[in-house]
Amino acid sequence: MSALVKLHDNNPDPRRLREVVGAIQRGDVVVVPTDTVYSFAAMLGNAKGFDRIARLKGLKPEKAHFSLLCADLSELSRYTQHLNGSLFKLMKRSLPGPYTFVLPASGEVPKLYRSSKKTIGIRVPSHPVAQAILRELPHPLIVSSVHDDDDLLEYTTDPELILERWGHGVDLVVDGGMGQLEASTVIDCTSGEPEVVRQGLGPVEGLF
Repeated sequence: MSALVKLHDNNPDPRRLREVVGAIQRGDVVVVPTDTVYSFAAMLGNAKGFDRIARLKGLKPEKAHFSLLCADLSELSRYTQHLNGSLFKLMKRSLPGPYTFVLPASGEVPKLYRSSKKTIGIRVPSHPVAQAILRELPHPLIVSSVHDDDDLLEYTTDPELILERWGHGVDLVVDGGMGQLEASTVIDCTSGEPEVVRQGLGPVEGLF
C-alpha cells in the first residue's frame, strides 16, 4: 500500500515536498492534485511510469496519450513548436489555469508520448502544491486524470478515497486538499484557429 503525503497549503512542508520530488525522480508513479482533478503522474522520460499509468487506466501503452504538466509558459514552450504571437498571448491570458492546450510536439517530447498526429496536450496548473512540485523537477510530469468507478461521479475528489482505491497501483498519493469535480477545458490549437474540444472548468467566454 502506498503512502499519503499531505501538502495542503501555499507553503508546503519542505521535508514532505522533498519526499514527493525524490519519489518522482526515482521513477515512482504518484497521484498529484491539480487545479482541476487529481491525476496519475510520472516524470517525462520515465517509460516504465508511462506503462504503469496506461495499465492503471486500462489502456495499451501504444494507445495512451497523456498530457504534460509544466511549471510555466517558459517550460511549456520547450515542448511545442509553431507557437505564434497570437497563440502565445492566448496562453498567457489563460495560464496558469484549468486549460489543456493541444499543440504540435517539439523534438523535446519523446516519440512514446506523442499522439499519432505528433501533438501533445500541455497544462500549466495554478494549484500551489502542483506548482511547488513542478518547480523542483528537471522535467514536466506526464499526467492522466484519476477517474471514479461510480456511474454518477466521474472523478474522485477525496485524496484519502484515492489512496483506498488506487494505493496498490501507485507509489504515493499527494494530499493537496479536495479536488474539483470538473476536468480542464481542452483547446486544440493545431489547425491554426483555436477550437474548444471539451468544455471543462476553464471558462471560454471572452477567451478568444
